[in-house]
Amino acid sequence: MKASERIYRSIESGISEGALLPGDPVDEEELMAQFGVSRTPVREALLQLKTVGLVDGLPRGGAIVAKMDVTQLLAICELLAELEGLCARYACERMTTAERENLAALHRAAKSVVARDDEIAWQQVNRDFHECLYTGSRNPYLRQEILRMRTRTQAYRKHAFGAIGRLPVSYHHHGLIVEAILAGDREAAARAAFGHLNPGEGLPGVKDLIMNLPRELLG
Repeated sequence: MKASERIYRSIESGISEGALLPGDPVDEEELMAQFGVSRTPVREALLQLKTVGLVDGLPRGGAIVAKMDVTQLLAICELLAELEGLCARYACERMTTAERENLAALHRAAKSVVARDDEIAWQQVNRDFHECLYTGSRNPYLRQEILRMRTRTQAYRKHAFGAIGRLPVSYHHHGLIVEAILAGDREAAARAAFGHLNPGEGLPGVKDLIMNLPRELLG
């Protein structure tokens, strides 16, 4: 693996996992020391990250993790909802019996996480649930685009769960997706997955999300 690709993946992972938040600096010197490379692969990685919208350049040089304003955030969430709906439709058509059973098992296992309101554990079980759908869709390009959007919005969505207490709501939506897929109803699966992430669903929740987002995260 090229040095620039290793650096790219490291920064992308840091953003996805919340170690790097919108507005955090991305220091070229630190990256050079961390990976033992010259400035060239670092700048190649940063250029790629800028291209996909994960990093922004500063007027006087340097880079930061990209911020989004409210309009951008809602627009991406809207598109993400559409893609998740499409993914659920494909998964409903293409998943094996074993994969459907695994999806249901993941959902059952998450119940205890919701019951104890464990936001940290929820991040992992939620990731596992959606990854099962992505795999079941049999479309790696769709998965790639969804994951890219999830990475860009991770800090905002993570805050939403803590600020609004949406774990039970999200768990309920997961249940609707599972129910539809087990029934072989692809349209119901698509509607459930779309409603799970659509910023137009449940307007009070979206309003609370926006009002509770820290200003430093917004562009």
